[in-house]
Amino acid sequence: MSIFRSRLVKNKADFFVAGRSLPSYVLIATLLCSWIGAGSLFAGAENAFHNGFAALWQPAGGWAGLLIIYFVAPRARKFAQYTLPDLLETRYNATARVLGTIAILFAYTAITSYQLKGGGDILHLATGVDNTVGMYIVAGFVIVFTAMAGMSSVAYLDLFIGILITGTTIVATPMLFHEVGGWAGLHAALPPDRFEVLGHLTFARAMEFFVPTFLLMLGNQSMYQKFFSARSAKDAKIAVAGWIVGTVFLETVIIAIAVIGTAMFGTNAEVSDKPREMIPFVARHGMPALMGALLMGSIFAKVISTANNFLFSPATNLINDIYIRFINKDASQSKILLLSRLMVLLLGLFALAQGAYWTSVLAMALYAYTIYSAAITPVVMAAFFWKRANAAGAVSSIAVGTVVTIAWNYGGKHFLPPAWAERDAIFPALVVSVLALVIVSLATHAPSPEKWKPFIAE
Repeated sequence: MSIFRSRLVKNKADFFVAGRSLPSYVLIATLLCSWIGAGSLFAGAENAFHNGFAALWQPAGGWAGLLIIYFVAPRARKFAQYTLPDLLETRYNATARVLGTIAILFAYTAITSYQLKGGGDILHLATGVDNTVGMYIVAGFVIVFTAMAGMSSVAYLDLFIGILITGTTIVATPMLFHEVGGWAGLHAALPPDRFEVLGHLTFARAMEFFVPTFLLMLGNQSMYQKFFSARSAKDAKIAVAGWIVGTVFLETVIIAIAVIGTAMFGTNAEVSDKPREMIPFVARHGMPALMGALLMGSIFAKVISTANNFLFSPATNLINDIYIRFINKDASQSKILLLSRLMVLLLGLFALAQGAYWTSVLAMALYAYTIYSAAITPVVMAAFFWKRANAAGAVSSIAVGTVVTIAWNYGGKHFLPPAWAERDAIFPALVVSVLALVIVSLATHAPSPEKWKPFIAE
């Protein structure tokens, strides 16, 4: 598929947005596959191992975000550029474009990194290869595949993967439910709080799962890039409706499989040491060989697909939003394609380095989501819903949201009280970002109507 699609790529529109030709059914599959990856399959499983069905607070943030995205998607398609920073410059200014690109780069390479780690875990369980070696193998495959044909290759492979993962989970879940002894067996094997709305979480901790996912969904560049790739605004809106149904179903099933797996294997030393591996472990040890192989294969394909999506996105940013915009506006199409592929390689290596640094997929996911939630989502939503938002406010918001998140996660233990350092950065980073956007926008000149009219219906 990748080789065939690569032969159709002739210019940057083909590489970045599939020639703006994707129909709704392909969009549904690629949106679903880009969203549900290691964050759901590994971070979600790690969360479910510790918190039971209360782990659904994490994906529920995405479901809430999709209800808003349903109304934003047609507007985004009418804008029809190549990347989210295109939107930031049009609505605000060139500085917002650059800062937005930097924030996306940090967030998306972090997301790519835990896809690579998750893929390495699957290879370890399937073949016995060392987890780190498996991560390197997966990284090499993802980099080569993504570099070949860009959005076209990613989107059409996602169609197949979406069908595969949906079919296997539909069959696997009732099989595992029967194996554990139904509700009676599940309740007998797990503490009662694993079935409660909050479990042993506080409401504040539940919100630390919910809010980053909600805000990531609202500002997700990979999603907007797919809207820009849609055949029409109608196709984009239909795709979101299908995406809502698919996401609620699949993420609920994934948490259910992880909870059932905890009941079956929660005392296993390998699982308790690496709870993120729960779902592929269940596929390997808790199911008949053929069905287990299909489930593990679909999980692996899902992780690869998400890695492709989140590696591809920042590569297009650096080429379209930095190189073409500021360095070489007259670059030839062949040079743009060559540099785009080189950028995929470099960012893939950066993501690999991050994967080697972090140990918890859940922690990595929350870090990546928080950067995006605090730095990008407030200014994107303001672009569509607040006429008064201006360039100064947007630049301030992106800058402080990025800095607070990175400083909190990498240096917080050195300068914050221990009780604060243990908390996720989402609330402090989001509060200072939104305050900066509102206060600075209101304290400076209002934007001209030409800035907000392409985005806000009067």
